[in-house]
Amino acid sequence: MRLRTPLALLGAAVLVLVGPPLLTTGSGTETGTQIPGLRFMVPNSPGGGYDITARTAAKNAEDAGLTHSVEVFNLPGAGGTVGLSRLVSEHGNGKLAMSMGLGVVGAVRSNDAPRTLADTTPIARLTEEQDVVVVGKDSPYKTIDDLIGAWKEDPGKLPVGGGSSPGGPDHLAPMLMARAAGIAPKEVNYIPFDGGGELLASILGNKVAFGVSGVGEYLDQINSGELRLLAVTGPKRVAGLDAPTLQEAGYDVSFTNWRGIVAPPGLTDAERDKLVHLVRELHGSEEWRESMKRNGWDDAFLTGEEFGAFLDSEDERVVSVLKELGL
Repeated sequence: MRLRTPLALLGAAVLVLVGPPLLTTGSGTETGTQIPGLRFMVPNSPGGGYDITARTAAKNAEDAGLTHSVEVFNLPGAGGTVGLSRLVSEHGNGKLAMSMGLGVVGAVRSNDAPRTLADTTPIARLTEEQDVVVVGKDSPYKTIDDLIGAWKEDPGKLPVGGGSSPGGPDHLAPMLMARAAGIAPKEVNYIPFDGGGELLASILGNKVAFGVSGVGEYLDQINSGELRLLAVTGPKRVAGLDAPTLQEAGYDVSFTNWRGIVAPPGLTDAERDKLVHLVRELHGSEEWRESMKRNGWDDAFLTGEEFGAFLDSEDERVVSVLKELGL
């Protein structure tokens, strides 16, 4: 026993030294989520909702040890359809994904794009988000009633800016607002911008009378007082923000946006499943939960074929709403 005891102690010491690094590498290998060389395309300008979502997801995945060195790059144009065409052309590339949402669905329709989301590989819907109705801090409009009262007097003289093409969420929300206020949607002077980042400068510079965009895009400016929040478009107030819903203010509108991820066509089952698995593990991480809370995002997680069916239904909804509004 005296001869074996030192050997046993030495073996235990080796296990203590070697064991922990092998068990807690944080490399993503233990969860099967590591995708070397993964690139994340943002189909609009920096500072918009797709950009914030993509960069947040990439950082959270890295911080959670799920994967490493994710490259996020912007390819703006035509409401996201330039990026969509690029994605579809990357047939079989399992190391490329694209941030997208309802705005791309609408842009495909309004631009009569040759490529559609039916040409992609659906990965996941991530979040749902309310739009906000905002003005600059020096705007004469103090409440949503002030704004809509002036808007009704002469709709064409009060341009509204949105971070999406016609048919996208930042276009549909003010059109629904107009109809609820008794303004013909065709009379609305809507100015599209390629994402909330581009729109922000025009709101702050009083080049548009008001803007409509996602809550997560403008939280910092609202909290700092650079933007005045007049209302939110969803069915309930946003926690931490002092603004009524449009329904509370007497306008029958309940509207939310969503964002998700698609990949190129032609992926193998293994490549698609790996991307889905990475996003599923991200969704379950503490890092992602904190980011959703901080950005005012609601959980709307949906993957694979179910997300594909949802994309088909959203395309039908956009067409229906545009027809209903006479647009």
